[in-house]
Amino acid sequence: MRKCTTFFLVLVAVLISASDAKSQKIGYISTQELINAMPEFKNADTALAEYQDALNQEYAGMVGDFNKKDSLLSSRDTLKYTKAQLELMRRQQQELYQKVQGWQKQAQQLYQQKQQQLLSPVYDKARKAIQDVSKENGYAYVFSKEQLLAFPAADDILPLVKKKLGLK
Repeated sequence: MRKCTTFFLVLVAVLISASDAKSQKIGYISTQELINAMPEFKNADTALAEYQDALNQEYAGMVGDFNKKDSLLSSRDTLKYTKAQLELMRRQQQELYQKVQGWQKQAQQLYQQKQQQLLSPVYDKARKAIQDVSKENGYAYVFSKEQLLAFPAADDILPLVKKKLGLK
């Protein structure tokens, strides 16, 4: 008798949780499409492009300095310098060479830091809007559309989130 009661209670619990799961709404959204539509993203993207240009100009300047010193050391004009001056110029050229070599990695790190600084607020705003719309409209789960292989059109919450953010 005790086994029958336990089985019955487990069966009731499973049925209740199954019916509860069916009543929860599930939606999806294209986060990339949402973020691309946000004016904050466009501003950040423009600022990142300008920053990338500045990094490239810095690199070009370093390469120009290196080439200038290299041509100076390769010319016949080196005869007018003392041995100590030539040694100093070669050391400076070697330091410039190392700086140019390390610049690519340093520039990449600087760019990634700037990207994080500019885009984090945009992603945070998008995530908050998605969570707010999900809560307001009774969605228990919202998935990224980019990760789904099949989805019904009725559960796309992108229009709702765009409306909440005032986007067209």
